[in-house]
This record gives sequence, C-alpha cells and structure tokens, in this order.
Amino acid sequence: MIVSQILKAKADVGVIAVKPGSSVSEAVAILSEKRIGTLVVSKSAGSLDGILSERDIVRELGRNGVALMAEPVSKIMTSKLVTCTPADTADSVLEMMTAGRFRHMPVLDDGAMVGLISIGDVVKARLSELSMEKDALQGMIMGH
Repeated sequence: MIVSQILKAKADVGVIAVKPGSSVSEAVAILSEKRIGTLVVSKSAGSLDGILSERDIVRELGRNGVALMAEPVSKIMTSKLVTCTPADTADSVLEMMTAGRFRHMPVLDDGAMVGLISIGDVVKARLSELSMEKDALQGMIMGH
C-alpha cells in the first residue's frame, strides 16, 4: 500500500494549521477542541514551516513551566521535518516514523503539502492489507 491510498482512505478533515506567531496557548486550545495530536505550522496556505506536537509542548512545559503558554509556536515547533511523498510505501513510512520516534508525517507532492498521515493511519492501512492477504491465501488453500 502507498501513501496516496492511505490519504484517500482517511476522513477528509483537512490539515489543521496555525501561524508561526500563534501562541502555544492558542495551539493547545485547538489540539484540545479538535482532539488531535499535531498541528502544522504554516505562514500561508500550502507552506510548511514546521509541526507542533503534543510531545513538543509537554517537553517544553517540563523545561520552561507555564510561561511557555504565552510563547509563539515557532519557538518550540519541530522545523527539521521528515516528509514523505504520495508514492512512498506504508512500510517505508513506518520505518521512518519508528526510527525518528515521531507519530505524524507531512506528505509532499512536488514540494507542496498534500496531507498529513499519522502512525495510526499507516498501521490501520497495513493491518487492512495483511487481512486481505490472509483472506486471499486462505481462499487459495481452500480452493476458492
């Protein structure tokens, strides 16, 4: 299975973004309201300046305390991003996420962001693929 298939299977809620100057407090409110774990940080539609995850926030809260909530997200976002393309395989994306210890990955097509996939999206797609393979093998064994 490839990333473009995973994106098609996702509910089309779009990618939720904040501007680099948005406060961490504003970002936390959006994460809570939308019940999501990551926000894209973007100066303008289609640009990708960074990602802000729950982990980024918790790590920095531990270091800096609640004063962090007034800081801009650009101060704590992850800006050195690992990305994938719609043609990448689920297995290669899982390997990158596991090796990098992150749970969300922007999908870029010719430099433009076309989606965001989570490790949960990739695992769900991979499990579905394995289930279909199992059913096909059982059918072959039983002569169907």
